[in-house]
Amino acid sequence: MLAALFLAPALAAAPAIPAGEAAPVLARTVERGEVLSKADFVTAPVLPAIARNALSPAEAAGQEAVRRLNAGAPVRSTDLAVPRLVRRGEAVTISLVSGGLKITSAGRALSDGARGEHVRVLNLATNRTLEAVAESAGNVRMTAQ
Repeated sequence: MLAALFLAPALAAAPAIPAGEAAPVLARTVERGEVLSKADFVTAPVLPAIARNALSPAEAAGQEAVRRLNAGAPVRSTDLAVPRLVRRGEAVTISLVSGGLKITSAGRALSDGARGEHVRVLNLATNRTLEAVAESAGNVRMTAQ
């Protein structure tokens, strides 16, 4: 009874929680390096300050998480990056293209790279480090000079 007397004024004086606005938030926890899709999002009410600068599911789809993103949180542009097609330490196919001639060799990526980015690779046949351009998942391209 004594507790009820002390708690009643505290409950009555508690500020009202502001109503949230509907914003896209993650439906599940996304780990670093995962690529997002529209299905990873749901709409939920969040505080306006939290919803500010949130990306839409269409804007975030196809992007890669640069850190772990928790379920229920909006996604911002700083949370995402262009997906890496080549990852450091992975096996890659090195292609040298000159006109109608195409030579391929096995290699290992020494750096990460998204489509069109320069990537250092180790040619396993010659044990030489080369500079190539990430073309697709596991494939890099060199041009004849």
